Amino acid sequence: MAAIGFLNPAPLMWDFDHPPLAAELSTRYQVESMMPSECADRLANGTADIGLVPIAALATTPGLRILPGCTIASKGRVRSLLLVRRARQPLEKLRNIAADIASRTTLIYARILLHGWGNPAVPFVPMAADLDAMLDRADAAIVIGDPALLALEERANRVERTGEELVYHDLAGEWHSLTGSAFISAVWAAGPACSGTLDESITADLVRSRDRGLARLDALVEEWARKLPLSEQTIRSYLTTNIHYVLDEECIAGMREFFQKAGEVGALPEYALGGFGGSAVR
Repeated sequence: MAAIGFLNPAPLMWDFDHPPLAAELSTRYQVESMMPSECADRLANGTADIGLVPIAALATTPGLRILPGCTIASKGRVRSLLLVRRARQPLEKLRNIAADIASRTTLIYARILLHGWGNPAVPFVPMAADLDAMLDRADAAIVIGDPALLALEERANRVERTGEELVYHDLAGEWHSLTGSAFISAVWAAGPACSGTLDESITADLVRSRDRGLARLDALVEEWARKLPLSEQTIRSYLTTNIHYVLDEECIAGMREFFQKAGEVGALPEYALGGFGGSAVR
C-alpha cells in the first residue's frame, strides 16, 4: 500500500498506524509512505497494489480503479496547496514557476487556473519544496502539503526577514471561486497488478480507518503537533475545516469537472470518469 507522508491523510491512516488494529492490518497490508507523485508511479510499475493517488494519475495510468468511500478534498480554502508570487509581479506576467516535485494533480489545477489568468504557457521548473530557494530560482512557486502549511505559518516572519511582500494563492479556493466545485486531490485506487474483482473487505478497511480517525481528532492533533512546528489549533482547523474526507457526489462531480477542464486546456489526455464498481459514497 502506497500512502502519503503528509498531515492531511492522517485520519485515513488511523487504523494502519495505531492499536488495536494496526498489528492485524499489518499482516494483510504493507504500508509505505512517500510523496503523492510517487504513489501513482508505484501502482503503475506494479510495486504497490493499492495507493492514495493524485487524481491526475487516473488519466495517465491505464488500469487504475478508484476504491469508493475515501478522498482527500476541499470544498473551499485548503491552505496546503499554494501558488506564491511576488506582489510586484502579476499572474499574467510570471515568466516561470518553481513547481514542487511532490505535486502532480495540483500542477494540473494550476495550469487550468493559469489559462484563466492569462498566462497559459508559463513554464514550470521542478524543485524540492523550499520556498526561499524556489523564489530565488523563479518568479513564483507552487508548494503543497506540510511545506505549504509551514510557509503560511512563517508568512509574517518571512516578510520581516526579507522585506519582500508575497501573495499566497490558495489553489483550492481559487478553483472553487472559478467553478463552484470541490477540489479533489487524491483517492484510494487499485493498480493494474490488482487484477480481478477487488475484495470488498479492502474498501471496508479503508472506510473504517477513516471513520475511526475522524472520531479521534484530539489524539491526531496532539500526535501531529509533536511532529510539525504547527499549533494544535492550526492542525485541528486544517483537519476539520479545510480537508474533506468522504468521496461524496459533490466530490465526484468535482473530479468530472477537473478532467473536463484539464482536457480542454491540453493539460491531460481526455478522460471520462467511469463508475467505481458500486456506489462511491460511503
